[in-house]
Amino acid sequence: MRSLWQWFFPRLFVNDLWEIDLEELKGLGIHGLIVDLDNTLVAWNAYDLEERVLRWVEKAKSQGFAICIVSNALKERVTYFSRLLAIPGISKAQKPRRGAFRAALQELGLSRSEVAVIGDQVFTDVFGGNRLGLYTILVRPISRREFVTTRLGRIVERWILRRFNPHD
Repeated sequence: MRSLWQWFFPRLFVNDLWEIDLEELKGLGIHGLIVDLDNTLVAWNAYDLEERVLRWVEKAKSQGFAICIVSNALKERVTYFSRLLAIPGISKAQKPRRGAFRAALQELGLSRSEVAVIGDQVFTDVFGGNRLGLYTILVRPISRREFVTTRLGRIVERWILRRFNPHD
């Protein structure tokens, strides 16, 4: 039974993007980042990107990371942020399905062992990334405002994270 739960645990859990040690990721052989959009890079349904997010993306790019947004959001929203950040983006990803993650790997030109997934949801970002053997990083959501089904999923997500230690 324990192995079933491992699908839902990130390799790393941080409060926000700025706690991610990019040098440490490079030391692990990570050269690419698949990043969720809503409540990871920007608040859900918002269009005002914080300056420090722009700086973080630029820092990651300057350190040699290839980055791709993978989001369940609509094309118009993903395209807006993709252009703003000058990185590719995949919309309507249907996470946790593997298709968009595979497309992102192809876009980045990297293998599974070279890519980390960064996102705020266990059931989409972490589960989806773990299914492909990607290094998964869970961040706390930027905002408490979310799509109604996401709020419902958060109840189960909190239960899982409270009861099981991913490092055992």
